[in-house]
Parts: sequence; C-alpha cells; structure tokens
Amino acid sequence: MSHITERRVCAEVEGGFVLFLIGMRINKPWKFWKWGPIAAAMPRMLIELARQPELGLLHARTHFNFPNIMVVQYWRDFDALEAYAKARDHAHLPAWQAFNKAIGSNGDVGIWHETYVIGPGQYENIYNNMPPYGLGAVGTIVDAVGGRQAARQRVRSGT
Repeated sequence: MSHITERRVCAEVEGGFVLFLIGMRINKPWKFWKWGPIAAAMPRMLIELARQPELGLLHARTHFNFPNIMVVQYWRDFDALEAYAKARDHAHLPAWQAFNKAIGSNGDVGIWHETYVIGPGQYENIYNNMPPYGLGAVGTIVDAVGGRQAARQRVRSGT
C-alpha cells in the first residue's frame, strides 16, 4: 500500500506532458473470444512500457466499469507516444493490427482514445489524505499553500 500524505498537496511537473486516455467497451459480453484478446493486450503493453521507461510513459492507471475499461496514461511528450504507437518492434502495433483483423468495425468491441497535450502551467490538481495518484504519481509533490492554495493559483504557478 502506498504511503498516504495526510495534508493538502499538489503535483507540479517540469515542462509539459501528454495525458492519454485509452479504452475499450465490451459491446457483446458473450463473445469473450473476441474481447478477451483485446483486453489482454493492454496489460502486455503496460508491462513493456514499465520495463522500458525510456519509451516515455510516465504513469498509467487502469479503471474498470463494466462494460468499459479505461487506462489513464501520462506521457513525457506526444513524440514518445506516437513513436511507441507506430513501432513495429513493440507490443502496440501488432495488437492494433490484430484488432483490425479480428474485430475491425463489426461492433463486438469498441475502442477509443483521447490525447491531450498539456503545456507548462496548463493544469491543476489537489490531493488530500491520498497516496500518490494521477499526476501526483508523476510530478513533484508540494504543499498546497500560499500561491498554490486555490485552483486558479495552481494553474498559474506552473507558467
């Protein structure tokens, strides 16, 4: 279990970063042979990325809310994310090709992603009585006092 910080803190990240949300929706749960391989592909990618931090993934957390699965990812920059997505020698591209061959647009499994390129100071966060979570697992934890007390101040403090 992660250590709980028993005070109000926020996370600051030097420079910018990318927030990448990716997920799948199991549209036909009875077709487990269709969605099972897709669901199994993401953990393989996350393990690969955790073992090779030079690829640019800073942190990831998976959220389950049947029939949806979502992974919130923080990346160093868009170039690193794109390079990983297109690399023939990493887990993503073969998984993407397998999805298109097995599922494509037949409706059995939905997939989606959203990419947000975040510049310095264009974010804010707050954590109280929490272990490192979200951006707090990526950035430097600082006390949310003084010029970091309110959301508007935290947004500006990174500029």
